[in-house]
Amino acid sequence: MAWTRRMKKGLMVYKIYRALSYGVSPLIRLHLRWRRFRGLEHPRRWPERLGHPSQLRRPGPLLWFHAVSLGEGMIAVPVIKHCIQRMPHLNVLMTITTMSAFEVLSKSLPSEIVLQFSPVDTPSSIHSFLDYWKPNVIVLMESELWPNLIMDASKNGITLALLNARMSKKSFKVWSRPILLPLISLMLSKFSLIAPLSTEQGIRFQLLQAPPYIINFSGDLKYVIEDFGVNERGRHNVDKLRLQLTQKQVWMASSIHRGEEEIILGAHIALMQQQPNIMTIIVPRHPQDGREIAKKLEKEGQNVVLRSQNEKFKPGTNIYVVDTLGELRHLYTLTPIAVIGGSLLPGLSGHNISEAAAAGCAVLTGCHVGHFSHMVLEMQRSNPLSVLQISGKLELEMALFELFTNATLLEARRRAAKEAFCSLSRGIVDNIWSLLNVHIFSSLSAEESKSLGL
Repeated sequence: MAWTRRMKKGLMVYKIYRALSYGVSPLIRLHLRWRRFRGLEHPRRWPERLGHPSQLRRPGPLLWFHAVSLGEGMIAVPVIKHCIQRMPHLNVLMTITTMSAFEVLSKSLPSEIVLQFSPVDTPSSIHSFLDYWKPNVIVLMESELWPNLIMDASKNGITLALLNARMSKKSFKVWSRPILLPLISLMLSKFSLIAPLSTEQGIRFQLLQAPPYIINFSGDLKYVIEDFGVNERGRHNVDKLRLQLTQKQVWMASSIHRGEEEIILGAHIALMQQQPNIMTIIVPRHPQDGREIAKKLEKEGQNVVLRSQNEKFKPGTNIYVVDTLGELRHLYTLTPIAVIGGSLLPGLSGHNISEAAAAGCAVLTGCHVGHFSHMVLEMQRSNPLSVLQISGKLELEMALFELFTNATLLEARRRAAKEAFCSLSRGIVDNIWSLLNVHIFSSLSAEESKSLGL
């Protein structure tokens, strides 16, 4: 009885949301045009955001994977490849939202995967998209919970899954409010599978009244990201860079957000006083920030080279700023030490540390790691030396100096990170496949299953 009342209230709240999203549709269209003008939407393919396709839909059952940014897109690809390997006749559509994701994935996805920009969550855009593509299954990555998409998919009999499911503390508090809890409860009831990335995340979905039987754990897909965006020419450039670094003591600060470069520069200057042949590699979270950071550092008297300019190091070059996309995993192989940014200032929420660990780097990160806290704890439980958390500029300087002057400790931390990664990444894609097979593909009709070879 209580469940029925909650669903009715959720449906009422959804109708209000649907009416509001319909009403603001003209403004959203204008906003998309403004984003296109600013270079934030694709100049030709931005109508895809309104549900208008740019490619043909092939006949047969279709599996739609949706991710927002490059990070979510990259964790989806190993699962997609595994599904195609098991079901060769499967059609796969992948949607993303950001230009950075499009730039990398459009060049590196297998040709059988159709890539489109995702529709905005307005009634007309979602209707146009679903009416054209007619997916049999929708797999959403991480935290993509849009009411119109979920409710319209359910109405059309489309099976829904949420992989690597997560919800930030802020979002959890918002959805837990009395007026919104019935809506999120209604939305989550439409899923056949929710695979949270950690136990803590699973508890949050349970508290938001997701049916317990659809919540199943498989491991964090961020441990199994594949290499993307680097062709043979790019690999050759990385190898040339490796040769230039042979006589340098290298460390890298990756996924750096604005403001964090001050902390990195402070550590760099302190290290230079003790180790004059230091080379600091800075990889901004957003490549477009690279040029600004380089100019700022040059004004402060630093000798800086930008990766996009393909320049060789000059005498005295000690900072290398990477303003390109999709190379991070390869660049980690250039350095014995990686400081993962997005974690050094309050208000930030961390980034994936497993890529650096996979490359065999000694891994350092700040204390502001958000939902990545579970990954930090998992790796530290696996091996206490695998990840070192630092709380500020002084601790960072001390940690780096110790690693550069203690070869035994550096090697121990590098080995610990690699071993922890190998242990935690084992079998995750197979686990995900098993869950999809049981909870998703088993619900397809006999005709659909036959065409997929199930």
